Amino acid sequence: MMKLSCNAVDQIHGGAQCRFLGPQKSRPGFALRRKEAPPSIVTYSCGGSSSSRRGIVAVVSDRGAVGAENGPGRVEPISLADRLRQGSLAEDGKSYRECFIVRSYEVGMNKTATVETIANLLQEVGCNHAQVVGFSTDGFATTTTMRELHLIWVTARMHIEIYKYPAWSDVVEIETWCQGEGRIGTRRDWILKDYATGQVIGRATSKWVMMNQDTRRLQKVSDDVREEHLAFAPRELRLAFPEKNNSSLKKIAKLEDPAQYSRLGLVPRRADLDMNQHVNNVTYIGWVLESMPQEVIDSHELQTITLDYRRECQQDDIVDSLTNVENAEASLKGTNGSPAATENQNDYHQFLHLLRISGDGSEINRGRTVWRKKPARR
Repeated sequence: MMKLSCNAVDQIHGGAQCRFLGPQKSRPGFALRRKEAPPSIVTYSCGGSSSSRRGIVAVVSDRGAVGAENGPGRVEPISLADRLRQGSLAEDGKSYRECFIVRSYEVGMNKTATVETIANLLQEVGCNHAQVVGFSTDGFATTTTMRELHLIWVTARMHIEIYKYPAWSDVVEIETWCQGEGRIGTRRDWILKDYATGQVIGRATSKWVMMNQDTRRLQKVSDDVREEHLAFAPRELRLAFPEKNNSSLKKIAKLEDPAQYSRLGLVPRRADLDMNQHVNNVTYIGWVLESMPQEVIDSHELQTITLDYRRECQQDDIVDSLTNVENAEASLKGTNGSPAATENQNDYHQFLHLLRISGDGSEINRGRTVWRKKPARR
């Protein structure tokens, strides 16, 4: 993966994190150039490095950006974050790409990004995509009609596969797009690449359903909402996992007691709540991993995680995390081109997971994970 020197990292951070304010000055190795067309795009180029494949593109417009509160197609002044964010819509406007530098606080004991970091980046790029195309900034990515009818999107399933974990200071490019999924849902897919080489290092997909914010009941996607929501979606079906019978489609059986491994009495922290006052989706991943056997954590790394979300979790809930070994022989045969498809299957372990409310046993989510033997240390 592309590694950046301290100077190069500082230069990119300066552009991406407001390390300098006010008029931009010419800086060695970080040239700012305007493309001739379209005039609303500025390209930041890490000059002087032959390893850079292309400049980092940010959405910038002197005329204003799509206004989130005014709905798609409206124009309002862009924010400083819009000017400095290292992401942009694709040329056809049907997907969104953004680059991220892995920070020191985002890596774990393996000296690589944690799966929670990856999930947070997926969530971030999805939210940024929604903002760029003009959906709401309230955390629900809702259209004008959805807000009028008090409708929101809620996660039904999340599936992540990581083929190579990025390390500290690696640069990751993430592309995302949305499409329709049945009569009550939508889907969002992601492709993760090593920015230096273009190698695909991970893929992810998710399913979302529409719910009435007041009644908490699922609701069919109306034609008006579908038209608004899919205005920025690919016209032809595009899937992060196009393989037939891929693991993102597999059902997750319910884990039955007694569990082989458990971690009981988990309590949401205030920091686990998102802007909508619910436990953030990424927190569930951490809870699932809490009941993993330590010997697997020590010798293996997470390759695949699938979570089916079944109910919301509130701040006052107490959660039990349960884990059982699953017979993986059949499932590991279709792992979407990942190393498990060709390497020794004895190096892989598969587990079923269940998060439930400690008191009444209500399911919060079901999960499945696949673990591969750790590579040699870098």
